[in-house]
Amino acid sequence: MSVFLFTDFGASDLYVGQVKAVFAQQAPGIPVIDLLHEVPAYDIEAGAHLLAALASRFAVGDVCLAVVDPGVGGSRRPAVVQADGRWFVGPDNGLMSVVMSRARERRIWHITWQPSQLSVSFHGRDLFAPMAARLARQTLATEDLQPAPTLDVLLAPGPVARVIYVDHYGNCFTGLPAAGLSAKNWVECGPHRIPHGRTFSAAPSGRPFWYGNSIGLVEIAVPKGHAAQTLGLKVGSVVRVL
Repeated sequence: MSVFLFTDFGASDLYVGQVKAVFAQQAPGIPVIDLLHEVPAYDIEAGAHLLAALASRFAVGDVCLAVVDPGVGGSRRPAVVQADGRWFVGPDNGLMSVVMSRARERRIWHITWQPSQLSVSFHGRDLFAPMAARLARQTLATEDLQPAPTLDVLLAPGPVARVIYVDHYGNCFTGLPAAGLSAKNWVECGPHRIPHGRTFSAAPSGRPFWYGNSIGLVEIAVPKGHAAQTLGLKVGSVVRVL
């Protein structure tokens, strides 16, 4: 069993270390893996689709702390989702809804437990991390949770025709699944029509191409180049399959 951290906290900021300290204290010996801390800030939809794509690699019983929480301290409720045997802990703001909707088997709870000290701005450390630690240790009490028929906020689980992530190479991940597409398809973004390429080595140097990336999404790239700068793309840029 492992704990995965998926946040928009930023890997170089002071938040991730504080969350990890909670797991060191409350779930010692359980591996804690940094899945992604550069989810586009405040972008719940992008986070939801990235999380769903990444979660397919989790083992049954793994726990994911998922926090993209611009409404922290407000009316949104904290939740736990069990999706095909994998656990997710985070805000009920749509972030976990795509994972939930795509699962064959699912269970949902709202968190009723509260710690003795709860910062209004850092539920990731004070509320979600302790709950994830209890799940990882399998010591969660039934009174900590209230069963729910579904989540409060549900995002559409289907494809998202926009850029949802830009990595440090400048490669642009879209919210479009690559399954079902072929080399005959083109991807359009703004004035650009981009052909398919199977690998970086097969694509012409310096020429944009799209391919099905390692997490199953349509990705736009430039071999040894920066696709986002070359094509003027950013998170939110609209794309279309032709």
